[in-house]
Amino acid sequence: MKRFLPLLIILLAMALIYVFGIQHYFSFEAVKKYHQTLKGFVAIHPLATAFLYILIYITATTLSIPGAIFFTLLGGYLFPQPLSTLYAVFSATCGAMLIFLAARTALKEVLKKKAAPFFKKMEKGFQKNAASYLLFLRFVPLFPFWLVNIVPAFFNVPLKTYVWTTLVGITPASIVFTLAGGGLEKVFENEAPFSISALFNTEIKIALALFVILVLIPPILKRFKKAND
Repeated sequence: MKRFLPLLIILLAMALIYVFGIQHYFSFEAVKKYHQTLKGFVAIHPLATAFLYILIYITATTLSIPGAIFFTLLGGYLFPQPLSTLYAVFSATCGAMLIFLAARTALKEVLKKKAAPFFKKMEKGFQKNAASYLLFLRFVPLFPFWLVNIVPAFFNVPLKTYVWTTLVGITPASIVFTLAGGGLEKVFENEAPFSISALFNTEIKIALALFVILVLIPPILKRFKKAND
C-alpha cells in the first residue's frame, strides 16, 4: 500500500481539481477579474497569502499541471522582491522533488509512458554526466518543466543531485519572471479587455530580454571553451 500511496494521493488531488473546476482559476483572466480582491487579501494577510501561494504552486507542480511560468509571474505580481523569487524557487523545487519521488515508486511505468517521446532524446545526456545535463536542462528550457521533473527518476539520478541542480537551475529564470510579474498590476488596472499582448509592457520586455540573454550564455561559453581547447 505504501508503494501505491503517491499514486492514490495524486489521483485524488486531480479528481478534486476537476470536480471543483479549480483549473479555471489558473489564468491571467481570472487574476485580472479578482485583481482588487487579491491585492486586498495580500495587504491584510501577507503570511496566509504566501502560504497559500506556495501550497498551490507545489501542488500544481506535483500534479504536472502546465503553467510554471504563470505561477512564477503570479508570485511577482503578488509579492515584492526578493520574496517573490524565494517563494517561486522553493515551491517549484519542492513540487519537482515530490513528482520525482513519485516517479520512482508506483507511478514509474505510468510517467515513463508519458515521457516516452522525449526519453531517447535525453538518454545520452544523463548517461554522460547527469548533474551537468540536468543543470543545463533547468537553466535552458529545451523541454517542458514537468518532463524534466520526472525523466531523471528513470536514470537513477540521486535525490540530492536532483534537488540542488533544480534549485540552482531554475533560479535565474525565476528572478526574471517574478520581475516581469511585478509589471502585471499595471496591465490589470487597464480597463481594456485582457489579452496576452497586453502583458508585453516595458518591464516584461526587459525581463524577457534578460531571460534570453541568460539562455544564450551556456552555448556561447561552450563554443568559446571548444575554440580554446
